[in-house]
Parts: sequence; C-alpha cells; structure tokens
Amino acid sequence: MSWLLIALLGVPLAGAAALLALPGADVAARRRLLRVHGLVVSGLTFALSVLLAATFDYGNAARPQFVTDLAWIPGLDLRFHLGVDGISLPLVVLTTLLTFLCFVYLCRGSAEGPGQLLAPRPGGNRPRALVFTLLVLEVGMIGTFLALDLLLFFVFFEVVLIPMYFVIAVWGGRARRAAAIKFILYTLLGSVVLLLGLLLIWSQTGTLDMTALAQARGAGMSPSVQTLAFLAVGIGFAVKAPMWPLHTWLPDAHTEAPTVGSVLLAGVLLKMGTYGIARVAIPILPDGAVAVAPWLGAFAVVGIVYGSLACLAQRDLKRMIAYSSVGHMGFVLLGFATLTPAGVNGALFGNIAHGLITALLFFVAGAIKERYGTSDMPALGGGMMTRLPRLASLLTFACVASLGLPGLAGFWGEMLALLGAFEPAAGLSRPLYLVFMALGGLGTVLTAAYFLLMLSRVTHGRSTETVHVPVLAGVTTGGLPSTGPTGEETDHRESDREEGAPTPEADEKEGIPVATGGGRDASSPGAISAATSETVAGTVSETASAVTSGTTSTARSRMPDVTGYELAAWVPLIALILLFGLWPKALLLLTDPVVRTLVGAP
Repeated sequence: MSWLLIALLGVPLAGAAALLALPGADVAARRRLLRVHGLVVSGLTFALSVLLAATFDYGNAARPQFVTDLAWIPGLDLRFHLGVDGISLPLVVLTTLLTFLCFVYLCRGSAEGPGQLLAPRPGGNRPRALVFTLLVLEVGMIGTFLALDLLLFFVFFEVVLIPMYFVIAVWGGRARRAAAIKFILYTLLGSVVLLLGLLLIWSQTGTLDMTALAQARGAGMSPSVQTLAFLAVGIGFAVKAPMWPLHTWLPDAHTEAPTVGSVLLAGVLLKMGTYGIARVAIPILPDGAVAVAPWLGAFAVVGIVYGSLACLAQRDLKRMIAYSSVGHMGFVLLGFATLTPAGVNGALFGNIAHGLITALLFFVAGAIKERYGTSDMPALGGGMMTRLPRLASLLTFACVASLGLPGLAGFWGEMLALLGAFEPAAGLSRPLYLVFMALGGLGTVLTAAYFLLMLSRVTHGRSTETVHVPVLAGVTTGGLPSTGPTGEETDHRESDREEGAPTPEADEKEGIPVATGGGRDASSPGAISAATSETVAGTVSETASAVTSGTTSTARSRMPDVTGYELAAWVPLIALILLFGLWPKALLLLTDPVVRTLVGAP
C-alpha cells in the first residue's frame, strides 16, 4: 500500500472534516482561521502531489505506480484500488495546483477586494461552508484520476457533482439557481448512462479492475457489445467534457459561477470526461472505439466550429470563454477520434494546456468583473490598456495562448490533433478525416478571430463608460422642475434635500455632469417647457461627451490594477503555459508510453 496516494485523498478530506468542529470565535478570528486552514490544507495537498511527481519512475510511465489495492466490499469483489501513471499524474498535479491557487486568490486582500468570498459581507456568504465545499470537491477530483476500479472511479466521478452544485447555487451570480439545477440535471443524467455502460462491461467480463480490463483489450465482449458499451460510457463522459450538442449546461454554469468555481470547472471537471475516454472507453473497448470514432470526430469538429461561431456572437466575457471551451475540447475529442499516438497525445496535451490557459482566463475575467461590476463587453467600455494596463496585458497573454500561438501551450495539442486526423488509424476513412482536419483548421482561424475581436473591444480603443438609465435619471431630475401628478410644478431639488437624496452639488462632487438649463431661468413658469427639453438633451449630450472623452466616474478611477495576491495566484499558470509551450517534450515523454499501450501501437 502506498501511503502517498492515501494521503492525497486523506489530507483534504480530514481538512474538510475539521471544519465541522471549528471552535466558536469572533468573526475576525474565524476569518483568519479559515484563511490559514484553506491555504495550509490545499498547500499540503499540492506539496504531496509535487512529491508524487518527484518520486515517480518516468522510465516506467506506462505502468501504474504507488499502487494501493485493498478489499473494499468483499462480497461483491470490489476493491479500493488506486494508482498513478503517465496519464493521471499531470492531472493530479493540475488539480492540486489549481485548488491551491484558488485558495490563494480567495484568502488575500481586503473584504472589498476582488475574490473575497471568505470575507464577511452584508447578508453573509458562508465562508466556512465554501472552504468545506472546495476541499470535498478536491477529494472527488483527485480520486477520479487515481481510481483503478470502475465502480470506485464512478463514485469519485459523482462525488464532485454535489460540491460544484453548491458552489454555483450558493456563491454564484443572479441566475445561479437555474444554472446549478441545469448543471446537476445534465451531469446526473449523463452519469446514469455511464453507470449502465460500466455495469454492461462488468456483466460481460466479470471484473471491474481497470488495469486487467485494459490488458484484455475487449476480450470476452463481442464487437456489438463493445459498441453499445462505448456509446453508453461515451455519452456519460461527453456530457462532462462537454461535447456538442450536450454542452448547453456549460455557458450558464460558467457565467453564474464565482471565479474559483469557473476555474475548477474549466480546469479540472471538464478533464474528468476526456480522461474517462482515455482511461476507460478506448483501451477497454477497442472495437467499439473503432466503430464510434468517425461519429466522435464529426461531433468534435461541429463543436469546434459551433463553439467559435458562438463566441463571435457573445457579449458577456465569461460566457464567451465558456463557449471557447466547447471549441477547445472539440480538438481534444478529435485527437481521441483519430486513435493514433499523435492524436491521443495531442488530446492529452490539450487537456493540460486547456486547464492552465482557461483557468488563467477565468481568473482574469473574474478580476475584471469584480472591478467593473459587469462582464458585459460593451459595458466595459474598452481602453483597458490605458486604465488597467497590467490586467489588460494578462488578458491579452491568456487569449493569445488560448488561440494557439506557437511557443505557448495552446499550440501543441491542436497541432497534434490535426496531425492525427491527417493520418488516422487503420480501419478509419482517411478522406473523412481530411475533412475533419480542414474543419478543425477553420476552427483555429475562427478562434483567433473571436479572441482578437474581444481584445479590440475590451483592451484597445478609447476608454469609454456606459451611462446607465438610473444615472441619467438622477442627472435630469436632480436640477429640473417637473410636473407632479396633480399637474403642479415640483422642484425636485427641494424634495431631494428633504428626503436626503443626492443633490446637484453632490452629483458634481461625484463627477456626474449636471445641466443648468443652458443659462435660462428654469424656475420661471414661462421657461419650464423649453428648459425641460433643452436641458435633458443637453445633459445627455454633455454626459456622453464626457464619457467618450475618457472621463470616468470616481469608482472606476479608483479601480486597482493587478494586486500582489492575484499575481501569486496567476504567475504559476503563466510559467507553466510558457514551459509547456517552449518544451512540450516535458509532457509528451510522460504520456507517450501510456498512449502507445492504450491504442495498441508499437
């Protein structure tokens, strides 16, 4: 038994359990304790994963290592079987890294600063429950990548659903409940189909041992049974990936989830679906994989093109990044559909690259939303390079990495997937896969188009600010008399003073332009109708002029650029994106031996 894998699961689980006995203390002391607790537990888990990577035998990457095999339910011959190989090791380290960086992002700064779900706010935000939920989520994610028993894999695969549901439903945006329900319904229905497929495999082979099943390569199952089982488990994994057209839960979930929820959802949870295809579907059901691969490739390239076109139509920044995940995961699925070492290696490389790049994108998008109060791109007003130059530069870097610029991590996965489609495995139609390759190439062009278009709208151009209706209403009523409900003239300035509402003088202090009627005595009865129309038009014109000339409100002028704790959470992602972009061999040497074993290549 390997204590290291047990510790990887036990540390976050014990950390979550310890929160149930958190001593009663004042609010400030409890907040400090939660911050330290989350950082220490997630940091220790990450350190264990680094130790796992440091002691891993890279010369035998295709063989499961640090194996733990204990009796779990002896009556059903179910075992608590854990292990790690060249496919699962990068995903385990990615999971622990992103969880730790999420706690770094949460646990620093003031209560009003970005990312502060752990700080007390009016109405309460349940910080202890958030730390507990994230740690339980980490247990499920790590366990999914370590399990070597099909039923144990399914249990861990399902454990993540409930914590992520609560992350979205409790700490999400305005439409969080609907998004969370949509997420849980889609994933649970996919899980039912997945379970049926796993039970079919068990009924035909008599074992749930993933290592033995992969070595048997479908022995004991007819081609038709393998095809049926592949369809069942493939649909279950495709929902989580997600694959078009089973993707519709993803944009809502990402849009409404808090920043840390979006990071873990895109960075890890989507990878659980594609990992399942590589770990379960392809090696255990090889005949089914050959039969279904053309359909998988077709759905993949439709997802690539559809996701890119959907991104071009989006106004919301987080929603656009969510749709970009549909396209990027389409390249991963296309790589799997080729059933070649090049394509499957590209898919696994794209898995890790997408986890790093999209996590950075959601971190930056969350920081933008918390500063501006919105992620609507027209409302952001452009000109971020002049207003927040460091944040805009990081957004640009993440977008350029995501569109697949050579030298960054996003390039290699897409390139290898297209290379695999150029020369698919024996038994697959090469002309069909050449069409897939062409459509995938079109997707790369569209990907560059929507990212560059977004950057031109958000980071470049003149700095403008959208003036919302309540602001204009306050401007126009603050200094204008109007006709009351009885037909009598009412001076809003007097009523505002009586009710404590903002006055024109206060508006001027806040930087809001206030019209004075163009020099006409607006208080005289003969001037009211003319003054009203002229002043409203003049107010809107002056406000728009001030906005387009770069004048910002006091709140936006005080927006902080990238802070130190944000850099602490983002710099590791930037470094890894550069590392794998400039030295892809570091990851490919780890995955290639396993891939050749999975696809039966020499």
